[in-house]
Amino acid sequence: MTDQHDAPILAADIGGTKVMTALFSSEGKMVSRDVCPTLANEGVKPVIKRLCSAIDSLLGRNSLKASQLGGIGVACAGGIDSGRGVVVTPSPNMTGWADIPLGDIIQERFKISTFVVNDASAAALGEHRSGAGMGVNNLVLFTLGTGIGGGIIANGELYLGAVGAAAEIGHMTVDANGPDCGCGNTGCLEILASGRAVERDAVKRVSRGEKSSLSEMAGGETEDITAEMVGAAANNGDPLALDVLMRAAYYLGIGMVNVVNIFNPEMIVLGGGMAELGDLFIGPGKKMVAERAFPVSSRAVRVVTAQLGNEAGVYGAAAFALEQAMRRTA
Repeated sequence: MTDQHDAPILAADIGGTKVMTALFSSEGKMVSRDVCPTLANEGVKPVIKRLCSAIDSLLGRNSLKASQLGGIGVACAGGIDSGRGVVVTPSPNMTGWADIPLGDIIQERFKISTFVVNDASAAALGEHRSGAGMGVNNLVLFTLGTGIGGGIIANGELYLGAVGAAAEIGHMTVDANGPDCGCGNTGCLEILASGRAVERDAVKRVSRGEKSSLSEMAGGETEDITAEMVGAAANNGDPLALDVLMRAAYYLGIGMVNVVNIFNPEMIVLGGGMAELGDLFIGPGKKMVAERAFPVSSRAVRVVTAQLGNEAGVYGAAAFALEQAMRRTA
């Protein structure tokens, strides 16, 4: 039997559009990886079946049996009870994923310890162990994509809260009178500063006749306007696109100020597609932190962009599984 402390770890990251699986050495180095479509609209069972097939394929390609693994780590979108390995509430892109005992399902299938963590928390752990946050004891990660998620590293450890549901940064209230959010609250950061928020705002304004190069970029199909188009138009000086992006950046700044004042982190890591828009989107948030956060906290924090890209989740899931497995055998 393989010494579990030296055994490889298999990690998976289940997102709304793709499932990434990866094999890691016991030192946390990625050895091999693969990606397949999630096809979440097919339902929970087909997605889990596809995940298991991807794991089988990765093991086969590396001439490994599941029994040789030190553990399996799974990062998944949604509200996660990490202690029980249960997806309690689904993300907007994973309908039907409510009260799914994902950890037990995977563990029963492969007969190896399986650990489940929220995908944004996994990304924070990945960036801390192998990316932008290496050597930093206290950081908060924002995942700025279609939605907004978050993860917290406190005193060098992933902070999960009472049941593993901590760091729902996208659902802090930044405008008490703001629009309804999919979570049931109003004025959440996600509904005002995410990629989907930028798209919705731009589509609404162009649809009511405001002039913008976005109309031409979308081929006259207003509903096809994307956040990437808004970013490109803003970089080219389009006034409407700039205004839309600045509005979202304003609310991101409020969220960042709240996080800095509450957690006093050494670093805020910004990841996801919206972070790739650069200073046009991130700059106003940095400025707001400098101007509005408590001076002692604002002086201590650095705002940086993520380094691991779309691999942050599997890096974090692997680290989570490795550390949880070691605690069990300590």
